[in-house]
Amino acid sequence: MALFGMTAKEWRDSHPDEKGNIRDYANVSQFVCLSNLENLNALFIQEKSSQAKRLCKLNQIAIQQMKLLTDDSKIKRLEAGGK
Repeated sequence: MALFGMTAKEWRDSHPDEKGNIRDYANVSQFVCLSNLENLNALFIQEKSSQAKRLCKLNQIAIQQMKLLTDDSKIKRLEAGGK
């Protein structure tokens, strides 16, 4: 939700012809960000942050990370197949 702006179920409902799930259609930058968010979420859970507070924090972090990652030329090369 924090990264894609919707739940997996919402994505499946809005993409009935697509197979798999939202992660199957993620790009390299989204996978890097998602991995970071999963680790941070575990930390926030350990700190006993509420779900609403975690989602807000994770969404802010996702926006920052995606800006950084999509501006990174090395990530762009990875997405282009290493060329």
